[in-house]
Amino acid sequence: MEATTAWSTLPGRLVVLSGASGVGKSTVVDRLIARAGGKVRRSISATTRAPREGEIPGVDYFFVSPEEFDAMRGDLLESAEVHGSRYGTPAGPVREALGAGLCVILVIDVQGGFQVREKVPDALLVFIQAPSPDVLEHRLRERGTDDDAAVARRLANARREIEASRGYDVQLVNDDLEACVDALIATLAEHNCAEGIGDD
Repeated sequence: MEATTAWSTLPGRLVVLSGASGVGKSTVVDRLIARAGGKVRRSISATTRAPREGEIPGVDYFFVSPEEFDAMRGDLLESAEVHGSRYGTPAGPVREALGAGLCVILVIDVQGGFQVREKVPDALLVFIQAPSPDVLEHRLRERGTDDDAAVARRLANARREIEASRGYDVQLVNDDLEACVDALIATLAEHNCAEGIGDD
């Protein structure tokens, strides 16, 4: 209870953003932050997976070994195993940003989202959907980072995540990127998170 009370007294707002692989979560958040004028910060997760092309350590993720990840476990706000790799959110930087009154976005999977909800009951949980399963599969294949077996695994995981996401507060569809970003901004404003994002 002490931990819950401590999180709830911080002036910022914690937002969990989830969605299946290939739905465009990172692109949506990048566009959001570009329009946010410093009011929104993306939390950086730790992961045991290898960096993808173009990813920058300490910017996109903290890339760590399994042994390093195990040593961090006591300091993680949430952790999960996804597609055979481990992911987790270091709690310290999140708490610091919330203490500064910022809106902090955690781009994590659904199981991690529900772990956050247990520790931070007033966290806002947002799930981004693809327009259809066919569109999601097309986006995954177009990305070119996975073989057929990996795509099939990601699609199976997507079905489970979509089912579980019924427990989320808000559902958005990424059919048109800018419209999805607009909808996310409106959602954040409605929930007292970084009001005025994108105002001229």
